Amino acid sequence: MACTTVLVGKNASNDGSTMIARNDDGHFDVKKLIVVDPKDQPKKYRSKIGKLTVEDLPENPLRYTMIPNVDTSNGVWPAAGVNSYGVGMTATETITSNPRVKGADPYVVPHEENGKQMPGGLGEEDLVLLILPYIRSAREGVERLGALLEKYGTYEPNGIAFNDPDEIWWLETIGGHHWIARRVPDDSYVMMPNQFGLDNFDFEDAYGAKKENMCSPDLREFVEKNHLALEQKGAFNPRLAFGSKADSDHVYNTPRAWYMMRYFNPRTFVYDGVNARYTPMSDDIPWSMVPESKITVEDVKYILSSYYQGTPYDPYSKSGDPSLHGIYRPIGISRTSFMTCLQARPNLPREISTIEWLCMGANPFNAFVAIYPNVSKIPAYFSGTKKTVDTSSFYWANRLIGALADSHFHSTAIFIERYQNKMQETNREHILKTDQKYLEAKDPSVLETANQDIADSAKRDTDFVLKEVLGVASNAMKCGYSRSDN
Repeated sequence: MACTTVLVGKNASNDGSTMIARNDDGHFDVKKLIVVDPKDQPKKYRSKIGKLTVEDLPENPLRYTMIPNVDTSNGVWPAAGVNSYGVGMTATETITSNPRVKGADPYVVPHEENGKQMPGGLGEEDLVLLILPYIRSAREGVERLGALLEKYGTYEPNGIAFNDPDEIWWLETIGGHHWIARRVPDDSYVMMPNQFGLDNFDFEDAYGAKKENMCSPDLREFVEKNHLALEQKGAFNPRLAFGSKADSDHVYNTPRAWYMMRYFNPRTFVYDGVNARYTPMSDDIPWSMVPESKITVEDVKYILSSYYQGTPYDPYSKSGDPSLHGIYRPIGISRTSFMTCLQARPNLPREISTIEWLCMGANPFNAFVAIYPNVSKIPAYFSGTKKTVDTSSFYWANRLIGALADSHFHSTAIFIERYQNKMQETNREHILKTDQKYLEAKDPSVLETANQDIADSAKRDTDFVLKEVLGVASNAMKCGYSRSDN
């Protein structure tokens, strides 16, 4: 999946939360948010793409949320979620690699060997289902995923994030069986635009205390044997060793990192003109940075909805050089299925520590809802999505809003802005009231009631903006005519 990921350490956020957020940019995949009860977690798992059977799933899985495809003919694709222990996971950010890595450790793809069908490895289709129900910390997520990669391998390059109230860990696959992971610095944010990201790594820590770094047990030897290290001097740079530097990156990937960094660090560097330190084509944009100001959930939503506004590359711009409009792949792209921000908050009971922020459809035109994931069911507005277009679901309503508003961007912008602001105000009030009610009552039903309330509110606001946007689009139809027009 061609996605964009943002990770925010606890000391970089405004309230001490850790946040892991990702746009799921597929092929207009129809999605829903559901809860998986432990009794419904399979004892044995069979993947559709990898043709792989995993039989040794642990006993006593945790309850967890996921955002699967409505059409599961090509696999579940659970995408992201939070378990009942308050641990979040998003999987995956599709990343890049290079021929040196893939030649040294080929991907594990389904194939025929001596007339026998051999399974492939793990992929995005599988990961949340195989890992999230069985971990109690972000670190445990890395350990379990790493062990599975070493045992089964993978058929594709991916980046995966885990968070709990104290830590965020980021893991990237390397070839078919190797992996590397770093703890996100508490004071920093991370930008991931479909490229191999890690630009520094401490092998001594990874092979020792594992405080900030982890990797497959033979990674250093793998690098040395295959002459993968490319830095002339200084510390090992994983991005040079395992990543890419292709012309297509400079259109599709690096511009997104450039825009994210100029948003969170506008005064740290020069981004434009002949004196620019970083440009949309820079291959050395840092994996992590300390932001100039604390980062909010609203900031995460804004940056993952962005399309280079305020630059010459805005596809909706009416000024500047038209040849530059839309030349780079936006962050907020048309084919986003959903975006989540899994916010793990400190100093709260596990039952309410994590908020699962959710929006669906194209991010420039949609709005967040704040959902408490530690529940036994999710409101039908989010969980009942059907394959066919139906405005009774959050997914389809927002898909329609985006398609209509895009074609009438400037005349519908006021309705979209009001919609986004109204829902965010409602979310904030909703969280404050629900936290207080739960702390007083310690009753899980409080959370399910609150989720239904926010679903009802979201439906009212979404239906309203759909009506307004549809009205603008209807009045602009070319077949329109009045008696006064003749």
